[in-house]
Amino acid sequence: MTVTFSKTKDYLVGVDSDGCAFDSMEIKHKECFIPNFIKYFGLQPVSRFARETAEFTNLYSTSRGANRFVSYLMAIDMLKDRPEVEARNVELPQLHGLRDWMSRESKLGTKTIKPESEKTGDADLKLCYEWSAKVDETVADMVTGVPPFPGVKSALEKMKEKADVIVCSATPTGALETEWAEHDISQYVAEICGQEAGNKTEILTASKALGYEPDKMLMIGDAPGDMKAALAVGACFYPINPGHEEASWERFNNEALDKFFAGEFRGAYMDKVIAEFETYLPEQPPWKK
Repeated sequence: MTVTFSKTKDYLVGVDSDGCAFDSMEIKHKECFIPNFIKYFGLQPVSRFARETAEFTNLYSTSRGANRFVSYLMAIDMLKDRPEVEARNVELPQLHGLRDWMSRESKLGTKTIKPESEKTGDADLKLCYEWSAKVDETVADMVTGVPPFPGVKSALEKMKEKADVIVCSATPTGALETEWAEHDISQYVAEICGQEAGNKTEILTASKALGYEPDKMLMIGDAPGDMKAALAVGACFYPINPGHEEASWERFNNEALDKFFAGEFRGAYMDKVIAEFETYLPEQPPWKK
């Protein structure tokens, strides 16, 4: 994967979009992804449990923010282990075709699954493409007027003074471009990198290759996947804590960004904010406790 922007500053900041810059995670998953998940995968008989499980894998756990195919396949696998589902004798989809495709493709998105489904004729891929395309259509119809979190615009203004800023997200690029332009903040970023550009580690790796020093690279995100991508390339990570986003952005503007530019971010400070972040997202669902 390649990025198209050029290095103009010593610092690079990657910003996740859904749930990090924008308060859009809840509306997208609860109103767009999950209703279509229940419909397309035949989960109507266990809709209550399907909803609860999908909310856990996508919003309220360590898999928050993962690619849609990863997190919704995880939800189906979790449903298989729920006694309430087993008691209803519901046959859940196995999706072997999807699993095979995911094992060989890193750019998991609507635009990449479509040609693969057409080329292979695989029924699983066709179903998953239809679901994903419908989700994109529903998001485009439903998610409008959702502003960035308070503090985001001022943070972008401040970051742009010393850093090249990019959007680094698993959301389709077209949706990102629409949302960032709608709220007049696309002007602060050098490039918008969505799911078509590769996963977040690939995006940051390609950006690093432009010549940034690891200590001068920062990823801002609300999910463990954002943190893993940052640490994989040796970059710093600043968390936007789920449910405490405004306070997280306020702290970023008041202290974290200054520490980053001063070379005082990595070490005790980053360890402290990551330790706090990790308390918000459990690995085990509440129904297993």
